[in-house]
Amino acid sequence: MLTISQLYIYPIKSLAGIKLDTVEVTDRGFKHDRRWMLVDENNRFLSQREIAVMALIKSRITDHYLEVTYKDSSIKIPLTPVKQEFITVLVWDDTCNAQLVDDDIDKWFSGVLGLNCRLVYMPDESLRNTDPQYTPEGYITSFADAYPFLMIGQASLNDLNSRLTQPIPMNRFRPNIVFKCAEPYQEDLINEFTINNIRFNGVKLCARCNIPTIDQDTAIAAKEPSKTMAGYRLKNKKIYFGQNLIHTGSGVISVGDELKVLSTHNEERFIV
Repeated sequence: MLTISQLYIYPIKSLAGIKLDTVEVTDRGFKHDRRWMLVDENNRFLSQREIAVMALIKSRITDHYLEVTYKDSSIKIPLTPVKQEFITVLVWDDTCNAQLVDDDIDKWFSGVLGLNCRLVYMPDESLRNTDPQYTPEGYITSFADAYPFLMIGQASLNDLNSRLTQPIPMNRFRPNIVFKCAEPYQEDLINEFTINNIRFNGVKLCARCNIPTIDQDTAIAAKEPSKTMAGYRLKNKKIYFGQNLIHTGSGVISVGDELKVLSTHNEERFIV
């Protein structure tokens, strides 16, 4: 039996994640997951790929605020922005509408990152479609790279760590769902499955960038694990680790819930 072992959300894109025992599934992913994002002066998203210190900015959710901390400094971000000013932002090749949050909050983040930036929020009215090359019409996501969820089997990380001199934690890969399984990379071939009667589909293996090389506790980058992964998880010049998901339905899922596989993939693009 496959069971959920870890659940994560990342309220502000590319900042530190929050580990949860129970999480609500909404129309565009887990509640609060990547509903906020930092953008540069051209309204393009910022990420750890270029600014590794973003890994060290932590947050927690209270009843009314997203509380964000960096070293000894912190701010409170209202869960519902007050500022009624909207801009068009860029996430990779996608453009979508976003709501500005607060000028003072922008100054705080600009000081932490050492560059001019603004925090934006994705309101419910902003509907960003998933990649039509891999998903049917009508599926949406937040400010995530392209899909509502990323899923990884714990056995896959265990297998990778058995090949490394220094084991690494799961947070290097920034998943939303981690599950217990017997075989490594079982997630590669999972197509349709359910958790608490919510249907999920694996639609695309996750091609990894440089973020897994960044220590999420120090923001220091190294060659691993990409160097090792290139030896056995490389296909078409890309390193794959994890499966991107879409879903149908809403509800609540928790650590310990069963992941029931309904069908698997046999297409060549899911085989590494």
